[in-house]
Amino acid sequence: MHKGRVVFGAMDEVVFGTAAAEAIVAQVDRLGVSRAFLMVSGTLNRETGEIDKIKAALGSRCVGTFDAMPAHTPRAAVIAASEQARAAGAGLIVTVGGGSITDGAKAVQICLANDVRDVEDIDRVRDHKGGSPRMNPPTVRQISVPTTIAGGEFSAIAGVTNERTKVKERLAHPLVMPRATILDPALTVHTPEWLFLSTGIRAVDHCVEGICSREAHPYADAQAIKGLSMLAQGLPRVKADPGDLDARMDCQIGTWLSMGPLSSGVPMGASHGIGYVLGAVFDVPHGYTSCVMLPSVMRWNKSVNAERQALVSAAMGQPGQDAGDVLDAFIRGLGMPRSLQDVRIGPEHFDRIAEQAMGTPWVPRNPRKIDSSAQLREILVMAA
Repeated sequence: MHKGRVVFGAMDEVVFGTAAAEAIVAQVDRLGVSRAFLMVSGTLNRETGEIDKIKAALGSRCVGTFDAMPAHTPRAAVIAASEQARAAGAGLIVTVGGGSITDGAKAVQICLANDVRDVEDIDRVRDHKGGSPRMNPPTVRQISVPTTIAGGEFSAIAGVTNERTKVKERLAHPLVMPRATILDPALTVHTPEWLFLSTGIRAVDHCVEGICSREAHPYADAQAIKGLSMLAQGLPRVKADPGDLDARMDCQIGTWLSMGPLSSGVPMGASHGIGYVLGAVFDVPHGYTSCVMLPSVMRWNKSVNAERQALVSAAMGQPGQDAGDVLDAFIRGLGMPRSLQDVRIGPEHFDRIAEQAMGTPWVPRNPRKIDSSAQLREILVMAA
């Protein structure tokens, strides 16, 4: 008999197929906000007219713009954005950009609500092994317009990198989930191909590890299997024709569905756990971490969940085939890296990666039980 708990998050709406500037204004009107603070992609702000369109549409309700969030959301940039938002008297944060910006705004919400003003003070509000800290709930909320497709705009968790320890730490509160997410495929045309496609594999990883989890349930399966099917068809279409907005929209909706498992309590596994370390310690883009690790994790896990892995192959249009092989070929077909060597990580780093990954939230919940860093090292050797 199935057993579980599905929590419906604090998001009001998902809007898709409407131009971003128009949809943002509609959300600001709906929420009755007079002071919107933008956290946006520096590239979009400096090299395109997209952010100017949004500023013009908001008019005097735009009270500031922060466009300096590096990859992996370092603490120092979170504090800088928080101070700017605080000084602007922000009533709402509007993000336009990739996952690091989305996560950054989540962290800013927590910093504003809890008077966090320097990098060390983030320790007071981050999750520790003993559990989540007590904190004031965010009152300045967020709406998100993603330009990549890793899916963080549908979660209530932020990953923030501690530059001193090179560890990606978790900040979380139910109310850091955006009030609304706006999916505008036209904005993603400006996203570099490697970034769009690799974050698409991150979304594939959400689907796959959700489907293959020993804690999977039908509600999550329904979303992850459909999401995986849409991504498996949509990503090659974007690769073939970068101007295909229908394909980009399919990828965006597939990404939304990919978050079904996580948002309904299904954990991720070793691919995500190892990926946290590759990103924080070695600065590997988070999409690339999934490209490199997911097929090897599937092969290592197959002895305990072959029946679940068969659902993955079927959703990707190749029923009866080995899921690790299907994913390997799919990722290669998109021109993405497929080995740790491809992202310049050699065997001399495997012990450190394995030891650090044991401390992530996902490795203990991997479908095949992982009791020691030696087992993680086996997976790393497979991915070498």
